[in-house]
Amino acid sequence: MAKKCPICEKTSHMERKLNKLRGKYNPSPKFRKKPNLQWVSIPEDIKHPKFKEYAGKRILICAKCIKTLAKDK
Repeated sequence: MAKKCPICEKTSHMERKLNKLRGKYNPSPKFRKKPNLQWVSIPEDIKHPKFKEYAGKRILICAKCIKTLAKDK
């Protein structure tokens, strides 16, 4: 299963931690940030157009979409 939110298409991305030492940035490691995906069951009587396709199903969605879903309930 891919680490991708099916609703907002949020995926992972690369980040760097910049270490500053004596006024200059040292070479720093890169790491991958993944979206916060969680299992949620979508109610069947949902009115939001983004969630209509998944009505009555249990899917992995990101935390931002869970907040949007909570507003429409």
